[in-house]
Amino acid sequence: MAIQDFTAGQILTAAQMDALQANDYNQTVSTKTDSYVLVAADKGTRVVMNAATNKTFTVNSGLFAAGDTLFIQNIGVGTATITAGTATVTTASSLALAQWGGGTLYFTSASAAIFFSGGGSGFGIATGGTSSSITDGGVNYTLLTFTSTGTLTVSKAGDFQFFIAAGGGGGGYSPHASGGGGAGGILQPTIYLAATTYTLTVGSGGAGKVTTRGDGARGGNSFLAAPINVLALGGGGGNDNGLANTTLACAGGSGGGDRGLAGTGVGQAIADGQGNNGAAGTGDTTAAGGGGGYSAAGSVKNGGTALTSTFSGTSTGYSGGGGGGVNGVAGTNAGTGNGSNATANRSGGGGGNSASSNGGNGGSGLIMVRFA
Repeated sequence: MAIQDFTAGQILTAAQMDALQANDYNQTVSTKTDSYVLVAADKGTRVVMNAATNKTFTVNSGLFAAGDTLFIQNIGVGTATITAGTATVTTASSLALAQWGGGTLYFTSASAAIFFSGGGSGFGIATGGTSSSITDGGVNYTLLTFTSTGTLTVSKAGDFQFFIAAGGGGGGYSPHASGGGGAGGILQPTIYLAATTYTLTVGSGGAGKVTTRGDGARGGNSFLAAPINVLALGGGGGNDNGLANTTLACAGGSGGGDRGLAGTGVGQAIADGQGNNGAAGTGDTTAAGGGGGYSAAGSVKNGGTALTSTFSGTSTGYSGGGGGGVNGVAGTNAGTGNGSNATANRSGGGGGNSASSNGGNGGSGLIMVRFA
């Protein structure tokens, strides 16, 4: 609990004594789910971050005195970074706390503190893919990018943040209009890896259907193999036959859109949290349904909304749904509804065909790994 004030000669009650004794063993805990600015009442307590995305603890001057301490920890999958506001914060370790990381913040004056790491494995070190140095949310990272299947070699065991995106589904083909491909699924876990070599498999984009009517191909899965076994599912193919919800090709991380048969054949997202369903169309010559995107389901003609992420250090769209046939509009980096292809390594769905055009190809996936 926070420090208490007593007056000279005050007689403490049994409850007050119990509370003081309890704090020797059980600090008062406050859990945060968004970026937080420390306040004076946090002195002597444990402040916990539990968020799925990167957050900050901001430290300002004038709130604490020399000798004051508090414990900061992170239990969420997002990185929690201790950030100097108007105070200075120094450390021999890292101020970027991966999941299960934590330590004591010790104030040497009202405007300066030292962070002593006291929990969690911390980040590891690895090589592989294409290496770059980035900054995201005020944290400096080494980023390893895999645009095709490759090997991750961990030289120091620890936590690693992953962005795993599967291949997008291909657009369908019919004499009039067909559904857009579903976006590839996305996972963003923080994973502890031992010092060894790992194979990272990047899913290819599903082929669009050409020449003869039919569904687009499902996108390839992206995954880390055993013993980790983390799997992002490829996007479902765009539908031609009105039966997408009963075929594996049209279900996936996000589902493919239906051809222009209203209310039938919507491709399903088959993994929680990886994407959304495709949409039904309104008629063979009117508009086919768009494929599902990571952030939203498809709609008539339009592909579902993509995820905009700064994981790579630059704001980029991933896993947009392919546009449905007859002038469909695509999600970010996906194919439009005239059968165009999705952007490589962005996991978007291919566009459904319009009239005589072929279905567009889905975009390939990628895997990014970073550590501070």
